[in-house]
Amino acid sequence: MQAVVVSEPGGPEVLQLADVPDPVAGPGEVLVEIAGAGVNRADLMQRQGLYPPPPGAPPYPGLECSGRIAALGADVDGWQLGDEVCALLGGGGYAEKVAVPAGQLLPRPAGVTLTDAAGLPEVACTVHANIFDRAGLAPGETLLVHGGASGIGTMAIQLARAHGVRVACTAGTPGKLERCRELGADLAINYASDDFVEAVLDFTGGSGADVILDIMGASYLPRNLAALATGGRLEVIGTLGGGRGELDLGLLMRKRASVQSASIRARPPAEKAAIVAEVREHVWPLVEAGKVNPVIDRILPLAEAAEAHRLVEASAHVGKILLAT
Repeated sequence: MQAVVVSEPGGPEVLQLADVPDPVAGPGEVLVEIAGAGVNRADLMQRQGLYPPPPGAPPYPGLECSGRIAALGADVDGWQLGDEVCALLGGGGYAEKVAVPAGQLLPRPAGVTLTDAAGLPEVACTVHANIFDRAGLAPGETLLVHGGASGIGTMAIQLARAHGVRVACTAGTPGKLERCRELGADLAINYASDDFVEAVLDFTGGSGADVILDIMGASYLPRNLAALATGGRLEVIGTLGGGRGELDLGLLMRKRASVQSASIRARPPAEKAAIVAEVREHVWPLVEAGKVNPVIDRILPLAEAAEAHRLVEASAHVGKILLAT
């Protein structure tokens, strides 16, 4: 088969399409013939040599895909050859085929094209696991999403709104802010020109956000704490603004707030399967009802993976960029 390989750590130009051995479905796995793959910032970090795949995962980038089941390994129940699926991966999405633990499969949602379904698993699992499972976001609360126009952000806005949550978000251009409002954001803040702490406190009558979903890390840490409500929960899922920062523990204690962080990629298969099962139960019905939709900026051929990485690095897109085989 063909897959996108990283010839050496570096810029987008190190991504090359090459002939590689076909994967084989082992016990408890299925072989998926890939139709589409999502492009995530974690893929950019892997390309740069900063985020290696976990042991046993394929070496090619790609944390999510969609396609059809081409083979079943031993001890796989509930799936059949030809089923249209999407999947959460430890790696290997930038390829024509990938072997996936059966517990990380999701059926293609009704009403979503097979290729577009590739943009759902990573963002749905990340958002649901963090803001609902870990942070316990509840109806009537306020969520602040940083990077509201990103793949994560567009999913978080829609899921929160579907659960009766008030949503504030940040984005950097008027066009992105307007798209966030169209998706259901009650408040869209231009981080380039406005103080998000002041805006959130004004929006909430001074109480602050109950949950903050943050992709920035260190550079936003003090301001995120200032914007949190009493009993608030800060969920850090990215470090675009750095990985080391100072935290005012006194303020954290006075607010009885918490700071948590999580990633999914390196978790054991059983933990990933549990997250996927939660998403299938709680998120998939919303997708099939049209209340939550994948937001796809554009779809590029697999051979143009380098261009896809350049677009993500430029942050000019809204939602997800996909690669199609």
